[in-house]
Amino acid sequence: MATSSSRTLALQRNSWEQNRFMENLMTKIFSFYDEQSLIDVTFKVSNPTALVPAHRLILAAASPYFENFFNGNQGTNPVIEINDIDSDIFEHLITFCYTGQALITVNNVTAMLNAAIILQLDDAITSSVDYLMIHIDEITLQGAYALERETQCEVLRQKIIEYEIQNFMEISRGDEFLNFDVEELQRILESDNLHITREEDAYDAIKRWFNYDVPARQEALPLLIGCLRLPQLNVDFLMKHIQPLPGCELLAFKALSWIREPIARPMINMRFTEPRGSVLQIVMNPKVQQYNKTEDKWEEYGSIKIDYEDYGTILKDENLLFIGGGKSDATLNVVRSWNIRNKTWQNLPGMIQARSSHCVVELNDTIYAIGGFDGNNPLSSVERYTTSDGWKLVKSLIDTRYCARAVILNGKIYIIGGFNDNKLIKSVECYNPDSNTWTSCADMKICHNSPGVAAQAAAHNGHIYVLSRRGAERYDPQQDTWSQICFLEVGPGRMTCVSLNNELWAIGGKSKSTDKSCASVFDEENFCWVERWSLPESEVRNCFVVPESLLSSI
Repeated sequence: MATSSSRTLALQRNSWEQNRFMENLMTKIFSFYDEQSLIDVTFKVSNPTALVPAHRLILAAASPYFENFFNGNQGTNPVIEINDIDSDIFEHLITFCYTGQALITVNNVTAMLNAAIILQLDDAITSSVDYLMIHIDEITLQGAYALERETQCEVLRQKIIEYEIQNFMEISRGDEFLNFDVEELQRILESDNLHITREEDAYDAIKRWFNYDVPARQEALPLLIGCLRLPQLNVDFLMKHIQPLPGCELLAFKALSWIREPIARPMINMRFTEPRGSVLQIVMNPKVQQYNKTEDKWEEYGSIKIDYEDYGTILKDENLLFIGGGKSDATLNVVRSWNIRNKTWQNLPGMIQARSSHCVVELNDTIYAIGGFDGNNPLSSVERYTTSDGWKLVKSLIDTRYCARAVILNGKIYIIGGFNDNKLIKSVECYNPDSNTWTSCADMKICHNSPGVAAQAAAHNGHIYVLSRRGAERYDPQQDTWSQICFLEVGPGRMTCVSLNNELWAIGGKSKSTDKSCASVFDEENFCWVERWSLPESEVRNCFVVPESLLSSI
């Protein structure tokens, strides 16, 4: 019998000893399962009939359902009948109890989720929901809604809400949106992370929903209009569109007073006055700069002096990770983490391969380091990092490449352009993490060296955008085709690209009008670039959209 002292002793083991012990233990358990050794329970499952052997202890540890069942009157039977789960799904989930992995597909994800809920396998529920949301284009949002109603699964409900917030512009134009209940729509509109181009877009969505059933929804209209960031709308809009709405006169009056009488703001009771909570931060070694939307200016947020370059950088949770890089004649495998909230550094496990001028991305809570240069030769190797497994090599690229760029779209990684040896290349490859394979895509029309890249499934119609001083183009993965878009005319300087509030932004490069680094936004409707801001006088190395909740006071 385990005692508190034995559990304490186990926790005090050094991590290497503990990891080795757990690895050996799990290897033995897997072998017992594979060899059907020491089996103490067999399930007889229908449709089609099959016998599934297992170990009570493992299943009870994995699921409260099995723990309670085995402690019940029928739990001691050597053969137990299961009638409400298909045999192949049940066997997948028994395997999950041993390995933490299951073969989830588009065809079986619904049955897998239903069965995982019955068996109270929380991790399998999460895996099924994550798979469903990654493959939402195949399953369809309507299918996800129907499954959530059927299962009442809270994990799926939360993921759908996140998806609705991220893809609000597209969803608000669909028929399903017209049947949203008030509470659901209010929850979405209140979000600081709502992905809209401008506050007027949220207003347009409310009006479309309201006009679908005016008599039944008239009472809810002020509640939803009150979720808008009304002071961010201009006076003409407030007077023309908000004030005439039934029940919204007081909301419009408060917003107009807020705008016209700043001194009176402490006495005005309004729920939402600030812009929604996405903040743009740019990394310009040795500084991190942050855009202040209220004052329309850039401010220094922190110092990140690094004495090497050509590293890869990603935003992971509340940290900026700096991965690999080069210093003098040395190529590095180091990984360092800078916490955005408290502005402190931490060293993380180093990569297997030292590399610089490589690509780094995060997909499904896994970090990938792709290609690059080892100091002598371009690389095709790819490795990925998880907190449980550390760095592991995965399938190599088809082509060696460095100074390329990578982007995530629809659950896959696309790596674009760069150099192969000393030659610029147009080639593009796509990585599928489910099959651990790289496939070739259509070549770009232009060669790009360290271009800016961005992708957003909903706002940009499933396109990948690539731009550099050589030109700009976009990729349609459904058609596997590239098309050129209007040229962004900027002078020398590093350039990066980001999707902010459902708009495509080019950050960096010198403005021809001011001779300063600039930020420009792509006006898709008029098919042109519009220069918005001047940037601090430094080279832009990376740009990230950071939730305001992570930021410390400047």
